[in-house]
Amino acid sequence: MELEKSFNPAAIEQPLYRHWESAGYFKAGFDPDKKRAYCILMPPPNVTGTLHMGHGFNQTIMDTLIRWRRMSGDNVLWQPGTDHAGIATQIVVERLLEKEGLTRQELGREKFLERVWQWKEYSGSTITQQMRRLGSSPDWSRERFTMDEGLSRVVIQTFVRLYREGLIYRGKRLVNWDPKLKTAVSDLEVNAEEEDSFLWSIHYPLADGPVDGVEGVIVATTRPETLFGDTAVMVHPDDERYRHLIGKTVLLPLAHRRIPIIADEAVDPTFGTGCVKVTPAHDFNDFAVGQRHNLPMINIMRLDAHLNDNVPEPFRGLDRFVARERVVEALKEQGLLVDVKPHRAMIPRGDRTGVVLEPMLTDQWFVATTKPAPDGKSLAQKALEVVDNGEIRFIPENWTNTYRQWLTNIQDWCISRQLWWGHQIPAWYAAEDEGKENPRFWVAHDETEAAQLAAADGYTGPLVRDPDVLDTWYSSALWPFSTLDWTPEYPARSNPALDLYLPSSVLVTGFDIIFFWVARMVMMTTHITGKIPFRDVYVHGLIRDAEGQKMSKSKGNVLDPIDLIDGISLDALIEKRTFGLMNPKQAESIAARTRKEFPNGIPAFGADALRFTFASLASPGRDIKFDLNRCEGYRNFCNKLWNAARFVLMNTEGHDCGLADHQPNACQGEYLDFSFVDRWIVSRLQRAEHEADQHLNAYRFDLLARTLYEFIWDEYCDWYLELAKVQLKNGTAAQQRATRRTLLRVLEATLRLAHPVIPFITETLWQAVAPVAARKTTDSIMLAPYPVAQPERIDEAAEAAMADLKAIINEVRSIRTQMGLKPGERVPLLVTGFDAAQAERFAPYIEALARVSAVRVVPELPEQLLAPVAVAAGGQWMLEVTVDLEAEKARLTKERQRLTNEIARAQGKLANEAFVTRAPAAVVAQERERLAKFTEELAQIDAQLARLERR
Repeated sequence: MELEKSFNPAAIEQPLYRHWESAGYFKAGFDPDKKRAYCILMPPPNVTGTLHMGHGFNQTIMDTLIRWRRMSGDNVLWQPGTDHAGIATQIVVERLLEKEGLTRQELGREKFLERVWQWKEYSGSTITQQMRRLGSSPDWSRERFTMDEGLSRVVIQTFVRLYREGLIYRGKRLVNWDPKLKTAVSDLEVNAEEEDSFLWSIHYPLADGPVDGVEGVIVATTRPETLFGDTAVMVHPDDERYRHLIGKTVLLPLAHRRIPIIADEAVDPTFGTGCVKVTPAHDFNDFAVGQRHNLPMINIMRLDAHLNDNVPEPFRGLDRFVARERVVEALKEQGLLVDVKPHRAMIPRGDRTGVVLEPMLTDQWFVATTKPAPDGKSLAQKALEVVDNGEIRFIPENWTNTYRQWLTNIQDWCISRQLWWGHQIPAWYAAEDEGKENPRFWVAHDETEAAQLAAADGYTGPLVRDPDVLDTWYSSALWPFSTLDWTPEYPARSNPALDLYLPSSVLVTGFDIIFFWVARMVMMTTHITGKIPFRDVYVHGLIRDAEGQKMSKSKGNVLDPIDLIDGISLDALIEKRTFGLMNPKQAESIAARTRKEFPNGIPAFGADALRFTFASLASPGRDIKFDLNRCEGYRNFCNKLWNAARFVLMNTEGHDCGLADHQPNACQGEYLDFSFVDRWIVSRLQRAEHEADQHLNAYRFDLLARTLYEFIWDEYCDWYLELAKVQLKNGTAAQQRATRRTLLRVLEATLRLAHPVIPFITETLWQAVAPVAARKTTDSIMLAPYPVAQPERIDEAAEAAMADLKAIINEVRSIRTQMGLKPGERVPLLVTGFDAAQAERFAPYIEALARVSAVRVVPELPEQLLAPVAVAAGGQWMLEVTVDLEAEKARLTKERQRLTNEIARAQGKLANEAFVTRAPAAVVAQERERLAKFTEELAQIDAQLARLERR
């Protein structure tokens, strides 16, 4: 196979992927002869648009692991799928309808859902095609969607089971309510940030007159409009200011209702006046207080956040914020407003709509997370135990504490949403109870079963299904077993996928959904199946821009991974970043930023360079600053590998490479004569293979990338290929055969070693290199064995010799640069204090790579030359060049000043405590290395100057 002259990702990636997929290389393994099974569940991306950089990073990590274990000979399943993303998807489709001048209410539920399914087909297809562009290799034949028929059936089956076990219930509880969407939302969909507000101090008069001269209490609140829902005033039991008033009653301003003064340790005596209002139906903390003290729950708002009929007539129907202004005015008129102060308050906003969320007392469905199940243990308890006993581990380990803290303080899980898109709750109400406070209902697998249950209870009238749908996280929590076609008869009735791949091997996820998804998968899977969902949870950071800012559309710093693969013009990038923005000023600001960041657009880096960038940035426990310069560097790395393969093929195809089976063993005859250089690169390959295995097992993808980069670029390309040229030119026939064999075999193994990270280029090169190397035993590199280190092939002596040779060549190159010799100017190299036989063995390599005409061993170096002397490998090395004394002194003095400045700069940084403690450890270590290097160079310059001064 002939390689193109230059590496062109666009020419190879898509055709190669189509071949992989059509050949069935990604399909799950069910081979009984394979001892191990390895499974990864793909976190299902939402069908709400396109993949983002976080998806690209996540896909790269998972695909690297899957390709590694597939090549390691395991039965492998990477289970793909997408999530219906209830609220997010419904909003997208409603916005599309708005452009047509329609609303979902005008369409009706059935027609609206048809439109959502159309969007899902479009968006879901787009997402999976983008995954393919990244090189992801899941078993597409097993692709699942959370609202597929099979998965929807599992949702109903588990809901009914949990309800009948008493672990799902319907109740009136306080939830985060989005008044615009008119639905409960999860905590994950709440953005709470400090905003400018006010603290209002209001006089609540004592109902039965003054006590000890005190006429009332001053209550500090950030929400005066909710006072109509107050059912108590609360103080700290140890607050001397109010202890004598505990148990008295006050008159609620504007409503003239009597409410008690209660004591509770939840009060912060230092906040405001130390006296607060208790509104159980409109504040989460107050709700808990209300339950502790058996206070009434008075809901004063409609679902659209307008005040209802539980407030005085003048305030009914008002928007909550208009009502706030009217309440404050009325309090002022009645002399009850004591003070108003500016205050920074945490304001919860819906991340989908941006409106202020309202704690709302509504009828919802809940999963009881702390109630004992029939086996005596709660869902939360089981989820904690499997982590505490080591069945599930978190990487990095510190996330275990986060997981444990969340589960220890867990509340019952609100699983109902007032939407149309999603799994409709399998509960049916008596039609005649519609609108009643506590309607009769029956939870069943279908309406027929519900009717039978109703009849058994004496009701035979028509039934109405609950219109609400389940929280998206409910179906996502079932993902580990619903995707494997679980049925309620499990384990008595199972299937090969369930038997082999539950639990899965590792879950790759971001830290932001440990509670919302990871913990819930553990709870549901352990309870429903009796098995853990996965063994390892690899938690990675968030992808941020180069300045460390979170990527968001509003900031205009979002990058599309496909744009980095294919490249995108400046105009197209600006249009993409500003698309859909309603604010022209914001759009222009983002456009200006884009022009500054990418004046020429984004070049095409290809999937491999992008994947290598993601891997190199995957440091544990840290958010990831994504810098396009890294992509540029790793595209160059791919070019380097491509050019190396072309060089190897040009020097091996059609030549005797010592690969035939009948030829003598390398070290037993004259047919193959391996040099210490050949043995060195083979030895270094063993170490690289060992390191790669360690890093993959430890989920250290950053260290894996470093190992690959340093071995391929620094050792194989920069050193071995250059030394191999010398051997091919000057060596005997046996040495040349050995060199060709080593070139091929090391390159072929290196391609397999790097394949999980950079699959496209390695497959393309392997198809050309493997046949020549007599190593093509499979149709694809992804089916070839992953390299396993052979410790017996580590050659310490060859590595030591090579370390000496590299040190000598580097030092000679350095003194050539110091002396200003032109690249083509070759002069003899003199050495003393070095073994003559070793010098003779090194000479061909030194002459070629250090550009000297000859290497001569001398008893001592001639001082009259005045040339700089390098010390390396125990010898002293000097170029045989006459130097102008004064000119050399001047040059060395100038260089000395430069080094002195660099040392002072480095010392200043390291003396700065803020730098040492706050900068990343790698940056501090790099600065220390620079200081050591400059100090060593300065010592050499001083020694050279002293030598010249003696002249």
